[in-house]
Amino acid sequence: MKFQIFQGMDDIGILGMNRRNAEYIMRYNARARFPLVDNKVLTKKLAQKFNVPTPEIYYVIEHHGDMAELDKALEDHKEFALKPARGSGGSGIILFVDRKKEGFVRQSGATMSREEFNYHISGILSGIYSLGGQEDVAIVESLIHPAELFAEVTYRGVPDIRIIVYRGFPVMAMIRLPTRASDGKANIHAGAIGAGIDIKTGVTLTAVHRSKVITHHPDTGNTIVGINIPYWDSMLVVASKAYEMTGLGYIGVDLVIDINRGPLLLELNARPGLQIQIANNSGLLKRLRSVDDAFSDSNLEPEERVMWVKESFKIT
Repeated sequence: MKFQIFQGMDDIGILGMNRRNAEYIMRYNARARFPLVDNKVLTKKLAQKFNVPTPEIYYVIEHHGDMAELDKALEDHKEFALKPARGSGGSGIILFVDRKKEGFVRQSGATMSREEFNYHISGILSGIYSLGGQEDVAIVESLIHPAELFAEVTYRGVPDIRIIVYRGFPVMAMIRLPTRASDGKANIHAGAIGAGIDIKTGVTLTAVHRSKVITHHPDTGNTIVGINIPYWDSMLVVASKAYEMTGLGYIGVDLVIDINRGPLLLELNARPGLQIQIANNSGLLKRLRSVDDAFSDSNLEPEERVMWVKESFKIT
């Protein structure tokens, strides 16, 4: 039954959009700090300052004239990701796995001609993929190779881990798994799977696809429940550090696990969605209030905040 997971939503403390906006985003996220997370170039610079690893930037295109040096910047890189600095929800991102005379080979196997490639970059610069339609810059960065662990529960694409951080405490997490329906993108609105993760153990719990509870990936047929996410403690610490990095008190932290480099910070979001509650079959509101009840003001280090969270939020 559609939205069956919301049965008893009042009892599990579901956080609604209006309350999220008024009591958490507006209260804890100063607008002046939004550019730090809305612009991926600024986010990467901030992460570097705090020794948080991110995908390597190969080239940044700020103006059409910068495209003249793109071939030189990519001469040692056949694989790369092209994305808008201010994009959201995966909009405008294209992954390339090879280059040949005819153009650039996309992850799907289709070839994008040089003319189409340049046209896409022009679209990014014009702001058609950016938040608010503002003029943007294009980022060319290293391609992520996901950990082999996820191969059996992913259709193409790269799964990512979303962690909600409140006042520096990582309170809830899920992994987003690409499907055929999502065209290989880890975007729940486009049809990706959201699987809740137990904060204490890093093991996947409930999984949801198209608002229905599932236990197996619709394309691969393999189980989604009970997966042990590697590097779990270190990812929680990275997520917790986002509080000091940005000064934002309510934030979504997106990470990926590269087979060679391990956990990488993909991006930050000052307006994280609420689907994570569906994936976890648990409400955010109770956990946010638990943090407030325990700490009127916290001077804990990120590692200490993670320890408190792991002891406080058991499997529900």
